[in-house]
Amino acid sequence: MRRTRRSSSRLRIIPVLGLLAALLLPLGFSFAPRATAAPAADPVRVMPLGDSITGSPGCWRAVLWNRLLNSGYTDIDFVGTLPPQGCGQAHDGDNEGHGGELVTNAADQNLLPGRLAATRPDIVVMHFGTNDVWSSISPDRILAAYTKLVTQMRASNPDMRILVAQLIPMNPASCAACAQRVVDFNARIPDWARATGTERSPITVVDQWTGFSTTTDTYDGVHPNASGDDKIAARWFPALAAVLDAGVPQDPGGPGEPAACTARFRAVSTWQGGYQGEVTVTNTSASAASGWTTTVAPADGARIGQLWNGTLTTAADGTATVTNAAWNGALSPGASATFGFVATTPATAGAPAATVTCTAKSSAN
Repeated sequence: MRRTRRSSSRLRIIPVLGLLAALLLPLGFSFAPRATAAPAADPVRVMPLGDSITGSPGCWRAVLWNRLLNSGYTDIDFVGTLPPQGCGQAHDGDNEGHGGELVTNAADQNLLPGRLAATRPDIVVMHFGTNDVWSSISPDRILAAYTKLVTQMRASNPDMRILVAQLIPMNPASCAACAQRVVDFNARIPDWARATGTERSPITVVDQWTGFSTTTDTYDGVHPNASGDDKIAARWFPALAAVLDAGVPQDPGGPGEPAACTARFRAVSTWQGGYQGEVTVTNTSASAASGWTTTVAPADGARIGQLWNGTLTTAADGTATVTNAAWNGALSPGASATFGFVATTPATAGAPAATVTCTAKSSAN
């Protein structure tokens, strides 16, 4: 998708052709109508997503942006609800790097859907989880948050291309255990990506850890300095360029749009130590769906056991992924399907609750 630069000499030729036409027309010569160029495609929208390493000021984004432009990738648009935050070089500074934010909080509080709706990215470049690792949140819980964010990305754009970083090293003076926690968490990311990526919405893992030194590439053991910015941009560049070269489907909205869905949870009945719940999946698009997948994250440590009208897989943290049964995946626009389950709960659990999201597969695919 490289855009070649047009020569300015073409602009100087046009008046000469006009003069030539004026001289030849009285002699019986004619010219074929000049073809009108097709409208240029919309730029590919890339969202840099993360915490302060991405956004405050996140100068690796400036380095990456200029390397892309200098390599011929001119039809791109970095997007985000946050404006540029410094860096001493011109670049497209829009981003979604929220200083101090935990990826688990972003997932638990459903912060991403509004940001996606406002910016409509085609590609997400994500370095997210440093604050969670610092806070000693378990890899299982962080990866469950990753899964929820990916589900929300695909609800926004079923063809979303997702680049996920293995985090840069961390060794702050106030957290002696952080260095090993990053190593332990990074080791889990490739298997998670293989299990979560799809042919339509692939996940690319980018190793930002190897070769990065907290001594020479950060100013505080956590945040990159100029050397670190260069290294981060150098790792993102080939992965992002490969996605751009492969081409990114755009403009999923409008008539015939890929199928989209919503999911709604309700408790049917409760008892000491458990409850029966159900989730209703509704096709909210104008296109027929041939299948659906729902993520259910029960609250207060509940665990889903028996399930009907779907196929269940469960992560270590209790988050459940439910795909349609053979007979209830096809949904016409506005149609719904419901699956039910039984969950067990700790004695301290409150009223039944769960966070549910879904994605739908278009019948055209």
